[in-house]
Amino acid sequence: MIMKFQACSFNLLTMVFLLAVVLSPTIVSGGCTCDPEDTDRNKSEALKYKVASIATILFAGAVAFAAGVILATGFVHILPDAFESLTSPCIGENPWGKFPFTGFVAMMAAIGTLMVDSFATGYYKRLHFNKTKQVTADEEMGDEHAGHVHVHTHPTHGHAHGPAATHSEDSNAAELIRFRVVSQVLELGIVAHSVIIGISLGASGSPDTIKTLLAALSFHQFFEGMGLGGCISQAQFKTRSAAIMATFFSLTTPVGIAIGIGISSVYNENSPNALIIEGIFDAASAGILIYMALVDLLAADFMNPRVQNNLRIQLGANLSLLLGAACMSVLAKWA
Repeated sequence: MIMKFQACSFNLLTMVFLLAVVLSPTIVSGGCTCDPEDTDRNKSEALKYKVASIATILFAGAVAFAAGVILATGFVHILPDAFESLTSPCIGENPWGKFPFTGFVAMMAAIGTLMVDSFATGYYKRLHFNKTKQVTADEEMGDEHAGHVHVHTHPTHGHAHGPAATHSEDSNAAELIRFRVVSQVLELGIVAHSVIIGISLGASGSPDTIKTLLAALSFHQFFEGMGLGGCISQAQFKTRSAAIMATFFSLTTPVGIAIGIGISSVYNENSPNALIIEGIFDAASAGILIYMALVDLLAADFMNPRVQNNLRIQLGANLSLLLGAACMSVLAKWA
């Protein structure tokens, strides 16, 4: 009897153990499941934000890279050349050796750029907003005759006119005006320097110097073109205007080279007049580019709320800025 009881007990324990082993995965899986959670998941909506984040980071990086190139061009390439020209012993000690003309000319060029930037932006804003107010006033007059006052909607067209829409349009217009003024003033500064370096290359009589300058200036113009091209694309010019600006930039250095070739027989790069003119142009160009890079490009974009509120965009913009400045600084070894 005892043996039967023990056998039954053993069998019962064995069944309980087997059931525990079989059911244990089910019990464990009840607390942790590999099935996707339904809460707060929307793949199509998430994909939109992912694509937008890629585009935003790429755009911020491209803008910062261009600004870094322009900043390094002003500080590392043009300003040292201006100092070298305006402190050369060939131009005499009086008055060039008694006053820091390079820094003074660069400072005045930066101040002049600020004034042009401010007046041009103000002019375009007043012109645009006066037209906007006139259109709004005409619309309100028409609405009053139709029995509608101030805020009105057109359900059939799917849009509304009101303070919010007007504010958004004004902000976009102001941003576009800023980009257009920036691109035009920036091209002025780049063109002034491009003509000078073109003349220097064309007037040079040393084949070794020309070979070195040709390779360096090709990269120089490439990176400068990237910076200017980024600003022109942001400005959203019409195709014809953008093409004219791009062509004007592309032709300045070749035209300078042609001028240098034409005057090479009478041009002496170490003559006082050549050094003074070259130094003043370089100093002015450096002041314009440094102001534009720091104020109109970097400060405006880095302090933008969209950049400030996203750490990835901030890091990407900073890395791109350093990369652009580094690429242009390395070229200073040859040009």
